[in-house]
Amino acid sequence: MSHDGVVSTRAVMRSVAFLTAGVLTVPVLAGCSSKDPAGKPLAAQDIAPAARAQVADGGTLRWAVDAVPETLNTFQADADAATTRIAQAVLPSMYRLDAAGRPRLDSDFLESAEVVETEPRQVVLYRLNQQAVWSDGREIGAADFAAQWRALSGKDSAYWTARNAGYDRIERIERGANDLEVRVTFNRPYADWRSLFSPLYPKEVMGTPDAFNDGARRKLKITAGPFAVKKVDRTDDEVVLTRNPRWWGDPTKLSEIVLTAVDREERAAALAAGKVDLAEIDPAAARRITAAAGPPAPSAAPDGGTPASSGEGSATSSGDGSAASPGDGSAASPGDGSATSPDRGGDGKARAGERRRAGTPSRRQRELAAFEVRKSLEPAYTQLALNGSHGPLADERVRRAVARALDREELAAAVLKPLGLPAVPVGSHLALAGQAAYADNSGALGDQNTAEAQALLADAGWVRGGPLDETEKGEKAAGARGEKASQEASRGDGKDLSGSDEDDGVYIVGQDGKARAAEKDHGGQGEAHHLAQDGTQQLRQGGAPGAYAPEGTAAPAGARTGVLAKNGKPLALRFVLPSGPGSESLHTVAERISRMLDRIGIRTELIKVSDESYFKDHIASGAYDLALYSWPASAFPATDARPIYAKPVPAADGSLSVEQNWTRVGTDQVDQLFDEAIGTLDESQARSLIRKADARIWAAAGSIPLYQRPQLVAARRNLANAGAFGFQTPVFQDIGFLKKAVRPAPSPSRS
Repeated sequence: MSHDGVVSTRAVMRSVAFLTAGVLTVPVLAGCSSKDPAGKPLAAQDIAPAARAQVADGGTLRWAVDAVPETLNTFQADADAATTRIAQAVLPSMYRLDAAGRPRLDSDFLESAEVVETEPRQVVLYRLNQQAVWSDGREIGAADFAAQWRALSGKDSAYWTARNAGYDRIERIERGANDLEVRVTFNRPYADWRSLFSPLYPKEVMGTPDAFNDGARRKLKITAGPFAVKKVDRTDDEVVLTRNPRWWGDPTKLSEIVLTAVDREERAAALAAGKVDLAEIDPAAARRITAAAGPPAPSAAPDGGTPASSGEGSATSSGDGSAASPGDGSAASPGDGSATSPDRGGDGKARAGERRRAGTPSRRQRELAAFEVRKSLEPAYTQLALNGSHGPLADERVRRAVARALDREELAAAVLKPLGLPAVPVGSHLALAGQAAYADNSGALGDQNTAEAQALLADAGWVRGGPLDETEKGEKAAGARGEKASQEASRGDGKDLSGSDEDDGVYIVGQDGKARAAEKDHGGQGEAHHLAQDGTQQLRQGGAPGAYAPEGTAAPAGARTGVLAKNGKPLALRFVLPSGPGSESLHTVAERISRMLDRIGIRTELIKVSDESYFKDHIASGAYDLALYSWPASAFPATDARPIYAKPVPAADGSLSVEQNWTRVGTDQVDQLFDEAIGTLDESQARSLIRKADARIWAAAGSIPLYQRPQLVAARRNLANAGAFGFQTPVFQDIGFLKKAVRPAPSPSRS
């Protein structure tokens, strides 16, 4: 598996993990301001849009994917990005995502869908497009909806399903007034009902456990989209999709789409060799393509950076945030995010020789000149995860200190600015800018503030220069155990920003500024109220004994090193990272984080492990203190994000059931807010509840969102309506090659 994936929203968030890789203002919840806190997406999609009349009929699009999928059933645990991409092209979806990441009714399949009753039960009435048929000619109808519900309800264990959220709330499905109507009755209110039946499989797939478990893994005989599955060829590592002759919507432009498995590091060569026309790439490959096309436009990198010198192109996740694998780094520059050479070893020397020969272009360069880099931001974000199950990070004060030591703007800039993408920190765990539930709630934790971080550590009893046990004077960490790799020991001065106060309806941990003022008024005798998981602590500025001393007092032994200690142990954290190709940007971010933590006296040991074991043996098992990996943004966070932040509970066998909460940090309040959000049919109230839940997740400091992941896609210049899709589900029938007389539209990232 690749190191760089994002955990899938639809296919994986409800079951197994989404395998990896805001501006700091006080959040304003819905109803507190006339301005919509959701805002707009930070970056527009980049797909070279063209009117259908400008697109030629016919042609084959060769599209690179990470691997031929193990299954074509998106509801199974081993579904991946390619599974999702195929389903989008060949199966019905009642709702698809628009460019802002919001669900929109798909009129090719639905005329309308609405809640028609709320008492005594919620009833949703679907009115189907009368032309919608399966590829065998049968009408799409209630029997298909009912078969999918029964398979995914969780009541029949013979179905090997990865998720059943939402389907388990359905009481019955029946035909409406006619064959085009489907009535879905819920046994309890379900706010995210639009998430259901997308995709919708035919009853022939969902009708029996055997068909569900095995029949849809290698083939889909019956489909209903602009394309159909022609073959899955594991010998040639490709899946061939062909026009569906029974498609009733706008005529499909392409004759075929061939999804070809190409390793990430081989994609530039595959593009140059003409083996693929469209491929997600890493920044190194993007730089090569940009260089082959000649000098970039001035607007490509307004900060003066090289358009593809750093960042973290997705390694295993498609633009829709479908299933991927652990980690989330890809090619980037070391240390400071400066440009790296896209070629190493012999190939780099060859390019240098070409430049010496008066810039004579090589054959590969000429071939790459036929492509351009289309870039946007993925609907996924990279986070710093803090394992709260053991060691120093089990103390909420230490987690908050780590969080407040971070300059998230600097980290976002290191990855995104050299790519010419908006370097804005992510302000929510549950949505991204532009999505309905988004609001920057990072103020619930507080701005970056070195002094406040140090005070939190002192309050938790960590003393700078404190005595160490003889056995602890080496490099042993106080956190999770593991083989030591490299330790970052650089130092620097951190920013000292003011904390944030409470706004109407906003949950703010500690109210640090107010707490200090109150203590001053009471002679410094303020009381600290520490709730380990709940994030409701008030700071006690007195700190731990020995944390402060009168001027002139001799420093204890070891104070010169600046290491914090408690009970004879140094405060050191194990920072686990993937080691495989393409993880450079994660290493860059981790090194910067290490320097930021060093400023407040926290040591970090950077432990690099194989990509194959990164998630399974470290993240999922809890064998780490700090880690970097990514989660996708969902249009339905009350359903999809709850398992990620649910409070761990003891299982029947005595183990701890964490669902997908790999940080092991959760609260009853967050669980309650998710439950309330999923159970209300008032959309405004649901958004408010989600934003409140996010504020409390920030407060608990189990995970710190850093930046939205860049999306870099190489595309033939004459390929229209495809590229860096951002949030939006691709409109497959519109994708195609421009007619010869049509000039390509300018890319928004370079115009």
